[in-house]
Amino acid sequence: MSRARVVVTGMGAVTPIGTSVPTLVDALLAGRSGAGPITLFDPASLPTRIAAQVPIATEELESPDRKIGFALLAAAEALEDGPLDGEGASVCLGMGLELFSMEDMVAVRHAGAGLPDGRRARLGFLQTPSDLCVHLLSQRHGLGAPPNTLVSACAASADAIGTAFHLVRHGRRRWMLAGGADSMINPLGVGGFCTIRATSTSNDSPETASRPFDRRRNGFLLGEGAGALVLERLDDALARGASIQAEVLGYGCSFDAHGISEPHPEGRGALQAMRRALDDAGLDPGAVDAVSAHGTSTPKNDPMETVALRRLLGERADAVPASAPKSMIGHAIAAAGAIEAIGAIGCMQRGLVHPTINLDEPDPLCDLDYVPQRSRQHPQRVILCNSFAFGGQNAALVFARWDGR
Repeated sequence: MSRARVVVTGMGAVTPIGTSVPTLVDALLAGRSGAGPITLFDPASLPTRIAAQVPIATEELESPDRKIGFALLAAAEALEDGPLDGEGASVCLGMGLELFSMEDMVAVRHAGAGLPDGRRARLGFLQTPSDLCVHLLSQRHGLGAPPNTLVSACAASADAIGTAFHLVRHGRRRWMLAGGADSMINPLGVGGFCTIRATSTSNDSPETASRPFDRRRNGFLLGEGAGALVLERLDDALARGASIQAEVLGYGCSFDAHGISEPHPEGRGALQAMRRALDDAGLDPGAVDAVSAHGTSTPKNDPMETVALRRLLGERADAVPASAPKSMIGHAIAAAGAIEAIGAIGCMQRGLVHPTINLDEPDPLCDLDYVPQRSRQHPQRVILCNSFAFGGQNAALVFARWDGR
């Protein structure tokens, strides 16, 4: 089967530290934290009362379901360089868990607000936010091919990008809008993570609560947002004079099923996903110039990722910087992979790697170059982006700097 080269020709991001791609990349390079007290609901009864919220009020979004509103904004930015013919194109979206309170149900019921012909009720009844989101995106942007929705937890949007990449590469789609959206900063979402003791309880110091690879880390900081990328065949992009952001080289996924909320201690699934992504790209580990680490700031994930990266990179492991964006944007769950890939591409374009902030006392078990505190110059041609999820679901993506060849 012939394989087309696939490039990124549009990106859009809505995050706690920037509601566009340029502002996101600027904030990452500046080491800016998006953490603060939770204001979307009253968290007083919960052990965790902090998160990284997108600085947009729900009332300002097109949908009362925050993840739908974020997805619409990110997609609009990704496609702002010009209209594309939607015939033979579709959306591939990673979405979060469908957690409902009565208030959430009311939001879903009215998620079609602003649509003509009284279609709000028809769209809201017996449909989940993920159903509505792919419908609205497909309709708004004229995407005529069947959509895909991925629900692989924290790997969902990375899986969505990888799935879209393969569909375009093998000629099953002309181009695709791929990414993810999520918002679990609600009583059920935060309360659920508190129940399994996954989130940080450093409520008195939100900006330093997320500290991947640090000895004093005590859980992740919940985030929210959306990321969207336009993937299309290189020949088509060149023919229409598109602005090419990066080339997609490879995607790998795995499922180790070690535990619901903890990774395999030897990083078996993580390593397998990374190796498969590089094999898909036709590269060996020596080609990797930088890593966007999953880096959740949890006691078990960070040493696991360190072990997996050491096994992957071998003798070069200490020379390859691995930045942890969750130190600044928190963990956006299903949206994390897309947002972090966009951030990594933006930094690669500038020849810089962003820092892992709050890395004051490195854990002896986390002894790689995790770029503590400050960004640095580091030319990159190939980057590896990691997303490892609950339940043992893992995804990795490989991107290359576009140099016109």
